[in-house]
Amino acid sequence: MKLFKNSQQCITAVVADQTGNIFELDGYAAVGMSGQSFFPMTADMVTNMPYGGEMMFLPDRIPVLYNIGADRIETLSENPNLPGKRIYPVAAFNSPGYVISYVVAYAEKKSAEHLPLFSYGAVGWQRGKFMSAVIQVDTERRQDLRLMKQKKIIAGIHKMKKVMPQNRLRAHLENCALQYGCPAGKNFFLKRFEAPLPTARSCNAGCLGCLSLQDKTNISNSQERIDFTPSPEEISEVALTHIKHVKCSVVSFGQGCEGEPLLAANVIAPAIRMIRSRTHNGTINVNTNGSSPEIIGKLFDAGLDSVRISMNSVRKDCYTAYFRPNGYTFEDVIKSIELAIARNKFISINYLNCPGFTDSPEEVEVLMEFLKRYPVNMIQWRNLNFDPIRYYDVMNSIAEHGMPIGMDTLISDIKRSFPSLKHGYFNPPKESFKHLNLE
Repeated sequence: MKLFKNSQQCITAVVADQTGNIFELDGYAAVGMSGQSFFPMTADMVTNMPYGGEMMFLPDRIPVLYNIGADRIETLSENPNLPGKRIYPVAAFNSPGYVISYVVAYAEKKSAEHLPLFSYGAVGWQRGKFMSAVIQVDTERRQDLRLMKQKKIIAGIHKMKKVMPQNRLRAHLENCALQYGCPAGKNFFLKRFEAPLPTARSCNAGCLGCLSLQDKTNISNSQERIDFTPSPEEISEVALTHIKHVKCSVVSFGQGCEGEPLLAANVIAPAIRMIRSRTHNGTINVNTNGSSPEIIGKLFDAGLDSVRISMNSVRKDCYTAYFRPNGYTFEDVIKSIELAIARNKFISINYLNCPGFTDSPEEVEVLMEFLKRYPVNMIQWRNLNFDPIRYYDVMNSIAEHGMPIGMDTLISDIKRSFPSLKHGYFNPPKESFKHLNLE
C-alpha cells in the first residue's frame, strides 16, 4: 500500500548543489526528521515560510528524501536527474515567533563537523513557494524585519548619540544593531517594544549552544560577548530613555551578546534602583539561567518585575548535559523558580526545544508534572540553536527516548491541560500581567 494515494499531498523536496544554488527535485518529497525518525512532508505539516526566514545548505551531509514513485525513503548523494552531480540538504532558519516541528532530514558524512549555531527546520516547495514545518507561537511583530527600515535605524542611532554621547552601552548596542543585525538592538534605536541591556562579561554555565563563547570547540560563536561592564549610570540612562519614549516598554538584562547577568548583580541591582527612583513605568526583566535564587531575590527587592529562566529540559540529567553548570546545580534553578512564584513575580520558562527530544514521551511526561508542581506564568518556545544530530546523540547518551508525539500535539496538550499558562516567544510587558493578579 502506497504511503500517499495522491502525490499532490507531497511537498516537493528542495536541495542545493555544491555552489549553494537551491532547486526543487521533481519526483521526490521533502522529509522531516524528528529524533531518529523520518516523516515525508505533506501539505498539512507545513505553512508558507514566514517572512525573514533564511535558507541554508548543509555541507558534508547527504539529503534524506522520499521517492514518490518508489514509495520509499532514500538517502541521495547525487542528483538522480544528473548523475555525478552532488546534492546537499537544505534547511530553513525560521523567523522569531515560530517553532520548528520537524528538523531537515539528512545523514552525516564521516568528515562532517558541527553545524553552526542555528536551528535547522525542514523545508520544501509547493505552488511556487517555500514551505516550512513550523508552528506559530507568537503573533506580535516585535522582530518583524519589515518594520525595521535601515534608514530609520541609522537615524535613531544618530539621535541616541546626541542624547547620550559618552554612554558605552549605547555604543555597544549600535554595534549590535549594525554589525550583527540584532533585532533587539534595532528596536532600541527605533523606540519600539523591548530594549536590551547587556551587562555580564562572564558566565557560570558552559552551554553546548552558547552563542557568545565557544571554548575549546570547533564551533564558531555567533557574536562577540560584551567586553566591558557598563556602570549602573550607563545602564539606567539607556533604560530610562527607552521607557520614556515607548508605551508598554520592556528592558531586559541577559542577551545573546553577554554571559550570565546574575554574575553582574553588583551593577544591575543599583541600576534597577536608579530606574525605579525615576519611574514606575516600563517592565524590567532579566533573562537568566536561574543559578542563584539569593541574587534573584535581591533583584526583586531592587524593583525587578519579571524573570525568564532558560531550560532545555526539566529532567536534571538532560538539563545538566546541555547547560554544564559551573558552581550551581539544577536544584538551584528550581529554587529560583519557587522563589519567583512565592514572590508573586511573573516568571517565564525559556524552553529550548528540538523536535524528537522535546516531544519525546519521556520529556512530555516530566514537563507535565513540572507544570503541575510549579505554576509558572509563561512558556517561551525557542528553537534550540545547535546541531540537531549531535544534540540527539548527547541526550540519548543520558536517557532513552521513545517515538515523539509531535511538537504540535505537545503544545496543544499543554494548552488544554494548563489553560491559564501563556505561550509565546517575547517577554511581555507588565501591563499584560494584570489579569494574573501579580504585583
